Amino acid sequence: MDVEQIARRDLAVAFRWAARLNMHEATANHFSVAVSPDSQNFLINPAGRHFSQVRASDLVVVNATDTKSNANVDPTAINLHGQIHKLLPHAKCILHTHMPYTTALACLRNFEFLMLDQNACRFHQRIAYDRDYCGMALEASEGERVALVLGESKNVLFLANHGVIVVSNSVAEAFDELYYLEKAAQLQVLALSTGRELALIDDQTAALVCKQWLEYPKSAEHHFAALIEILDQESPEYKN
Repeated sequence: MDVEQIARRDLAVAFRWAARLNMHEATANHFSVAVSPDSQNFLINPAGRHFSQVRASDLVVVNATDTKSNANVDPTAINLHGQIHKLLPHAKCILHTHMPYTTALACLRNFEFLMLDQNACRFHQRIAYDRDYCGMALEASEGERVALVLGESKNVLFLANHGVIVVSNSVAEAFDELYYLEKAAQLQVLALSTGRELALIDDQTAALVCKQWLEYPKSAEHHFAALIEILDQESPEYKN
């Protein structure tokens, strides 16, 4: 398969699994991945397609510099993903969701992700925070603002009163990050709900564990390959 075919397959896998894991909102939210070396051309889900039904052929190619309306793509997707792809070279793949546990934490005033467990440590010093909810991204300027808040040194953006954005070099890496972020967020919501004192991990240890996570051999690749294998067996039409 060529670069675009692989990207189409991988992004379709991400949509299908986001639906299976309840990290979606039906036909809302968007995933995208660059298919050109400069990241200016990217694939994204079409308007109105349910996450659980996305197929590789459904995905639409959009250019990041084209801010005109596209009947096949939701305007918020063009404005948000287009500006992030345009301004942040490290954002080859962008996953934006309102997944429940992470979004719940993003709705807490001045909340910062807690170094509470091993999964949380993966995100040590890698999260940016947008504290100013400004409504839907119906203008390119809002996408630009969000891209600048995320910046070039972070891979996760908590959007106050809204959701989360995860960016990475590939669909496999981005989905692996999204998965473990939501797992860690779920644990934090549960731990906070007890009202008991939290046993936080110290900064030095959290930094070490983050480094270990990022250097762990092929963890994202193995995870994503397993997801592909399951879909190939159970829902092979996703590749069509």
